[in-house]
Amino acid sequence: MDKHLLQYEGSKKIMAIVGLLTVAQAVAIITQAIYLAKAITQMFHGEPFSVYMESFVLFFVAHLFRQLLQWAKERISYRFAIRVSEYERGRLIEKTFEIGPDIIGTHGSGNLITLALEGIPKYRKYVELFIPRFLSMALIPMILVVFILTQDVLSGVTLIIVMPILIVFLILIGLVSQKKVDEQMDSYRLLSRHFVDSLRGLVTLKFLGRSRSHERAIETVSNKYRIATNRALKYAFMSSFALDFFSSLSVALIAVELGMKLINGTILLEPALLVLILAPDYFLPVRELGNDFHATTDGKDAGEEIRKVLAMKAPEKSTEPMRIEEEGTFAFRGVSKYGDEGQLLLNDLHFTVGHQDKIGIVGLSGSGKSTLIRLLAGFTTFEEGQVQINNQSFSTLNNAEWHERLAYIPQHPTIFSTSVLNNLRFYEPDAPFEQVVQAAKTVGLYELIQSFPNQFEEKIGQGGRALSGGEEQRIALARTLLRQSDIMLFDEPTAHLDIETEHDIKEIIVPLLENHLVFFATHRMHWMKNMDRILVLDHGELVQFGTYEQLSQTEGKFREMLLASQKGGAA
Repeated sequence: MDKHLLQYEGSKKIMAIVGLLTVAQAVAIITQAIYLAKAITQMFHGEPFSVYMESFVLFFVAHLFRQLLQWAKERISYRFAIRVSEYERGRLIEKTFEIGPDIIGTHGSGNLITLALEGIPKYRKYVELFIPRFLSMALIPMILVVFILTQDVLSGVTLIIVMPILIVFLILIGLVSQKKVDEQMDSYRLLSRHFVDSLRGLVTLKFLGRSRSHERAIETVSNKYRIATNRALKYAFMSSFALDFFSSLSVALIAVELGMKLINGTILLEPALLVLILAPDYFLPVRELGNDFHATTDGKDAGEEIRKVLAMKAPEKSTEPMRIEEEGTFAFRGVSKYGDEGQLLLNDLHFTVGHQDKIGIVGLSGSGKSTLIRLLAGFTTFEEGQVQINNQSFSTLNNAEWHERLAYIPQHPTIFSTSVLNNLRFYEPDAPFEQVVQAAKTVGLYELIQSFPNQFEEKIGQGGRALSGGEEQRIALARTLLRQSDIMLFDEPTAHLDIETEHDIKEIIVPLLENHLVFFATHRMHWMKNMDRILVLDHGELVQFGTYEQLSQTEGKFREMLLASQKGGAA
């Protein structure tokens, strides 16, 4: 029994109802067996047509009632499974947003997408099938064997002895099959992550001329998944065959024993037929559970994966009100951040900036720029130190009031599969249309939108009109304009753009930075001329802090990066 199924609201009530229906179904099975054995016996003894037809009618009524109960059980389980799967989907999405971008590093975007789109339906199927199958296996054989003992003790004892052997055999095969299914699921997860990441990077790969080689890589991963699937199916078929074989063999033993008793005259025909009819139904719940085990294993695995995500610890939240004033200060006091494996990502950061300063963040790859941006955005927490806002200390920036004042522009903005208007209004759904138009004009999108057949109602994103990287950044900037945030975070916003597009975007961004607290992380050094002060990071350490003029004339990491960028023609 999966103990997690008992933790859902109303689960015990559902199981009690299904259990009662299962007991009624067992009674219907016995009833139909009684009247079928009676009808056959009456025909054998040459009873009148009306006599055995009455028995046949009662048999068909009992059989119909049995099927009706089965339908009711499956319907109730289906509705409960729908409710559970929707509940788990909501919790999964809520947890994903609660944890933030750090969850991508732990589980991978492809795995999360596959879990939400395919894992939830598979878990629904698992819940739908498991409840009626489990209760049938627990109740029906027990009720049937008690009745069989009243008809023939030896047959009942034989069934009692055989059932544990069959269950042990089922468990042994299940353990072997589980290993193969796990291998298949690992291949499936690899394929899903590979496929999602390939879709996202397809345009870049094509631009770099690497799409052909990547096509072969996808083929290789697909073949691995196909091979693993066939191996899993082989063991599934083997276990199904074994269950059918041993249950049929057990029924055959009962038939031989009853035949000998009929020959010896120690049992009458009707009870012998009754026991023989009930014997296959005695093993049927075990066979159905064994067969459905393979059909729902991936659903059970999906449920375990969902619970792993839900068990992840979300960043600590702060509910303390923030006093953010126009003439205030913002400071890091000894802030340190550690990775999942205990490695030091940011070490003892100390700096103070004004409330409307523009702060550049530079450093080589792996220096801690993105980690610092995630800390500032409140997506992750730090283990040591404090953040001070107007001399008010905080142990985290994961604060609702902070988020309300914040605009975050990542390297790859998310474009949702909906209209241009809805994408622009993402942060401000009730923004007046005139403000949306003005924002589009400010970021240079208006003429492009006017060229679309449906203009602001044109669908973009997945399944809609594709946008270039520069156009996506303009969408993100327009969202920020509509939000009217006090604090702006930029995480490599132009890293994937060509020089000409970056120049156009820069002309839009620079005026927007005025009268805001801005943190701008980039490796493009020419942006630093527009910053009030610059943070220079190296392996998580703050090695320099000052103005562009000061740092460009001082020997150090910033000057090295500036000279290197000038030689490369990127400054």
